[in-house]
Amino acid sequence: MEAQKGNVDKGIIDKLIHKHSLKDQVFVNASKTFSYLKEYAFKLFLDNQKKVAKNKIKIPFEYRDKGEFQFELLFGSDVLVFMLHTNVFEFDRNHEVRKTPYIREDNERSYCGLIQVYNFLSDSFKYNRDNDLGYLVARLFINKEMHYFIEGKKEIGLLYNCFAVAEMNKEVAGNIIESSMNYSINFDLLTPPFDEVKMVSMMEMMEYTNSMSLKTAKRLGFRFQADKE
Repeated sequence: MEAQKGNVDKGIIDKLIHKHSLKDQVFVNASKTFSYLKEYAFKLFLDNQKKVAKNKIKIPFEYRDKGEFQFELLFGSDVLVFMLHTNVFEFDRNHEVRKTPYIREDNERSYCGLIQVYNFLSDSFKYNRDNDLGYLVARLFINKEMHYFIEGKKEIGLLYNCFAVAEMNKEVAGNIIESSMNYSINFDLLTPPFDEVKMVSMMEMMEYTNSMSLKTAKRLGFRFQADKE
């Protein structure tokens, strides 16, 4: 019996090539956007380094490059962690973005690179408190046309939600960083509900004494999604 040929159908190869090219372009745009964010964060650090140093009260202000896919911006008691995902995503079919004329005209516009912005307490890094929580401040999506859309808290999500006309550039990247910083500064540390912390085990107390490892976060004990401030 003659063995079947191992050739893949040409239609499948063409589809594979097209999809790979699309995702490659999307990731290139996401990487370019990430470089804009990095560039602005570093410039912000350099511009404010002397200003912060002259202040009578010592205020931490640092930029930390963690490689191709991550950087951190530390200011006062906060740290913003920016992370570029290595994969390309498509919006869920029930997502509001999918219902817009912009996406309906060309479904490939819904394929996006993803950059996530998290807010941590600077003490979590300073004291290596591995149990501490960070909160997702914003998710930045960039498509093949360099258009962007942001899902975010408060003004961040409200300012950057017009996918059809919003094009990414260096100025926009700077505005996103400053909006994220403003939100983080205004997002204050609250004490957790008394009943949630009224008991502590001996092991936790010993660990706390040795490494200050009790969990801390700005809204510990509250659901971040329900934050109404």
